[in-house]
Formats: sequence, C-alpha cells, structure tokens
Amino acid sequence: MEIKRVFRTKNIATILNESEKDKRQLKKVLSAFDLFMLGVGGIIGAGIFALIGTAVAGDGTRLGAGPALMISILLTSIACLFCGLCYAEFASMVPISGSAYTYAYASLGEIFAWIIGWDLLLEYAVGNIAVAVSWSGYFVEFLKTFGLEFPKYLSVDLTTALKSKEIMESAPRIFDIPIIFNLPAVFIVVLLTIILTIGIKLSSRFNIVMVLIKLSVLLFFVVIGIFFINPKNYQPFAPNGLRGIQTGAAIIFFAFIGFDAVSTAAEETKNPKRDMPIGIIGSLAFVTVVYLVVTFVLTGMIPSKNLNTAEPLSVAMRVVNMNWAAGIVAFGSIVAHTAVLLVFQMGQPRIFFSMARDGLLPEWIAKVHPRFRTPYIATIIAGIFVAGGAAISRLDEMADLCNIGTLTAFIIVCIGVLILRVREPERKRGFRTPFVPMVPILGIIFCLYLISGLPKLSYIRFVVWLLIGGVLYFFFGFKKSRLKEIKNET
Repeated sequence: MEIKRVFRTKNIATILNESEKDKRQLKKVLSAFDLFMLGVGGIIGAGIFALIGTAVAGDGTRLGAGPALMISILLTSIACLFCGLCYAEFASMVPISGSAYTYAYASLGEIFAWIIGWDLLLEYAVGNIAVAVSWSGYFVEFLKTFGLEFPKYLSVDLTTALKSKEIMESAPRIFDIPIIFNLPAVFIVVLLTIILTIGIKLSSRFNIVMVLIKLSVLLFFVVIGIFFINPKNYQPFAPNGLRGIQTGAAIIFFAFIGFDAVSTAAEETKNPKRDMPIGIIGSLAFVTVVYLVVTFVLTGMIPSKNLNTAEPLSVAMRVVNMNWAAGIVAFGSIVAHTAVLLVFQMGQPRIFFSMARDGLLPEWIAKVHPRFRTPYIATIIAGIFVAGGAAISRLDEMADLCNIGTLTAFIIVCIGVLILRVREPERKRGFRTPFVPMVPILGIIFCLYLISGLPKLSYIRFVVWLLIGGVLYFFFGFKKSRLKEIKNET
C-alpha cells in the first residue's frame, strides 16, 4: 500500500553515503570551541535579557515564579540536559546538517521527519521573529540614551499600531495606506542574512566577538548589582507556589533554546563525533550557571512584582539609580540578541537544505553557493520569512509558539534515541547517551511538563501549524520524496 511509504525510514548508512556522494558539500571549518561559542551565542539572548522579567513577575494572565525562578531554571536546564545528551548521541552518529529532522528520518519515518522539519520552522524562524522584535525594542531604548527618538510607526507591531490612534495618525501614507512596520527588526535580519550567506567561518568569528561582549556585560551586571541586594526581596521566595514555578519554567525555556542549533552545523564541523557533544553539553552547562547567578542578583536587587517589563536588567539598574550602568546593560542586550539571531538564522536554512536534498522541498532550495559553499538560497528564504514576520509581529505570541514547537522536537529526538538503541544497537556512536532508557524517558517527561505550563492558545496555533504542514507534505513532499528511489543500505 502506497500510504505505508510515509512511515519508511532512511537508515543511517544511507544518509551518510548520500551526504558523501552529494556534490553540494558544505565547508568543514568549525572546531569544538566554535561550536561551544555558537551554543552560548544561541542560548543567551532574549530569554535572560527580556523574558526573565515576565517569568519572575507574571504578566496578568500567567503567574510568576518570583525568586523561585532559580528553581524553574534548574528544572528547565535538567530537561534540556536530558534532551541535549540525546542530541549529542545523534549528532556524533549522523553528522549531517539536518539536526532533529535527519534524526527523525533515521528512526521514526518520513512523515515524522517532515513533521519535525516543519516543526523546527517554529523554533528557528518563528523564534527568530520573537528575538528580532525584542532586539528592536532594546535598540530603540538604547537610542534614547543619546536623545534620539525612533518613530513609533517604524518600531511597533501591527496589533499595537491598530489600537493606537496616535500611531495611526502619525504614520506616513501611500495611496492612503499607513506605512507601519518594525524597521530595526527588519534591518538586523537582513544584515545577518548577508553575513551568513558570505560564509559560516565569518559568521562564527562574528558570533565569538558578540558572545564575549554579552558575557562581559552580564558579569558587569552581577558585579555591580551584588552590592544592591536586599535579602528582604527574596521573600516570599515562591509567591505562587509550584504552579508559579512551572509557569516560570515554561516561559524561561525560551532562554535555553539554541543549544540544539549547534547540531545543524554538524556537516561543517571538522570532527563532529568528538566536537558536537562538547559544543552541545558544554554550552548548556555553562549557560545554566550564568542564568542562576544573574537571576539571584536580579531578584535580590528589586521586588519581583516590579520586574514585569521588557528590559528587566536595565530597569533594575535604574531603580538603584545606576542609569549609566543601565545603558551598558542595554547595549549588552542588543549584542546578545544579535548573537541569538545569527545562530538561529544559521540553523533554519540548514534544515531547509537537508529537506530539499531529500526531495521534501523543491530541489533548488538546496543550491550551494559556488564560492562561499553556503546554502545561500535557503538562507535568503529564511531571511525573507523572518524579516517579514518581524515587521508586524509581537514578542510574547511568537515566543510561546516557538516553545511548544521546540519542546515537541526535543521529545521526538528522545524517542529516536530509544528506537535506534533497539533497532541498531551495534551502530558506532561517537558519543553514547548515558543511562538509557532512563535519560530519554526523563527528557520526554520533563518536556511534557513544560508544555503543560504554556497557554492554551499555543496548543491551538500549534495544531493549526501542523495541519498546514501536513497538507504541504501530501501535496508535494509525499510525491517528490527521493526515498522511493533509494534502496536503503545496511
């Protein structure tokens, strides 16, 4: 029966053999240090600089964790650690740019590979829309420190603009249509798309510089802020109990997204079997420590109820009358956001690239630039999608949608490790996830726990997104898939 083909898997030997024979090779230039820095660059961004405020204080519709956000961070990091160990095993075993999409193809079948590829569009592209919008907010605030006021009609989402008579009346018009979009968000996405098209090594070096700057700014915040800690601000420690801690974990999860993007660079890594686990696990562990220290200082500086703001770290500095320090923190946030945008914009095209090589997307998307050896068509497409979305979208809606998509991807990767341990137990693994099946199962349980803390509207949007993807698969991917032409090798 033809429909059974949607559940066919492409075994690992075939995947590796195809990659070696394919003339569209990506340039292998990345080291373990590059991957570690990509991981740190992809993780530390909008989450710790922006959403941490909402996670601590709540936002009117969701309960905040208060100072107990430190427990939320530990819960989230444990969930990510379990999933990161599974990612590391797959990345060392299948050093291909497709990340979780390729892993699902090898373990669960084509339909699940498509679902995860479509799902990853939520993590990387939709997640980057959220980060670009947040970047724009910090950039506009940073300009104010120099007395520069950016026009609201060129720095706001469409929903907010439509509710504001002032913005609608001040906007210029073409054929009586108001010109309203988020110009800074569009600008930064276009700039990074150009950098990524030129080359992965240039992108990696650019990322390293930005990571060093934002880590310096966070260290600066901690060193200055620790002198303003008031122990009374830690009481009550968990104002909304376990429910608040769970909600805080679901929100702050956005601050951990990015470590898995390291796996999309596997095909461009010199020694992926050794370096991939270092990049994934190392960056995740390092960032967890950074988050805990920053949260401890932030919640000790000012009462949690005052942190429901888009710029919590800068606000904390202003509350203690350190306005000059607030400007430095704002600059660090801009750099941090830029690094995350770079890593996510690097990840999404490589998913498209792998899907196009497999026939699930049009083959021309998999074109590699003859000089730069980058998937430039896929990079440009991702740039257009993100820039268009960032021009009109809101941060909170995009972040929630990104979270549920990413958590689903993590669950599928954990399931994939369990399946391949049974199906191909003798397969050589550069890194083996310890304590299988316990670690993958705990990863699944923790991810489901975090999903349950997300708003109900996120579930509805996610289901609609998957239905749209399913239609596209059966009208194109199912018919064009190269899997029906391939005889799997053992």
